[in-house]
Amino acid sequence: MTSTAPIGVFDSGLGGISVVRELRQTLPNEHVVYFGDSAHAPYGTKTPERVRELSFSIVDQFMSQGVKAIVIACNTATSAAVDDLRKAYDIPIIGMEPALKLACDRGQGKPQRVIVAATPLTLREHKFSALMERFQAGHDIHPQPCPDLVSIVEHGQLDDDERVMSTLHRFFDQYDMEKTDSVVLGCTHFVFYRDYFRKLLPETAAIIDGNAGTIRHLREVLESRDALAPKDQIGSVAISNSDSSERIHTLSIDLLNRD
Repeated sequence: MTSTAPIGVFDSGLGGISVVRELRQTLPNEHVVYFGDSAHAPYGTKTPERVRELSFSIVDQFMSQGVKAIVIACNTATSAAVDDLRKAYDIPIIGMEPALKLACDRGQGKPQRVIVAATPLTLREHKFSALMERFQAGHDIHPQPCPDLVSIVEHGQLDDDERVMSTLHRFFDQYDMEKTDSVVLGCTHFVFYRDYFRKLLPETAAIIDGNAGTIRHLREVLESRDALAPKDQIGSVAISNSDSSERIHTLSIDLLNRD
């Protein structure tokens, strides 16, 4: 591994581009290779075995490209595959999980009412169950599967306000949002909905995702290995996808550069 080697980032589709945006901002000297598996999206409705199979295939591809670290920019793939991937490969593999601790700690000891928006598989897997067990005794936590939000991003419909808001209302009208302290965005696709969630929530409520914490952890790991890119290196982002259509390529670039 050399410090000039790229960092591999992958997701079930386009959501992980939100993590690449954070990486590019925090570590601008790094070369990043991103792979979105839109041809097999969404992962959140698949079996854990199938998600592991897809994840191993992608990581094998990254290893052939000589990456120095891998970020699984997908809560679902992390839940299903990260432990097995770490046993199989000898480079740092950084996973993601819903930022529930951050949401609960926000109350500084006061019980918090938290909605965790994620994919069905993320919420079913052991990793999230263990996370819930750590915090549910002192807090009011509501896991909410939202599979349709992945599809809207993958189909380039984020700017369709009516469709997005009607979908959010379908999932969240069952909650008293005025009494909600925070919503945790437990899927990287959902980070692109931040402004829409803001319309649903009171000003006092927080919208929390794990992207910044994930990239901070990546930086710490690379720093500990003396593997951060040289400060005079001009960083880059290369995007590829299992769906090789022009539509997906154009949408990927749009999401990378989205305001």
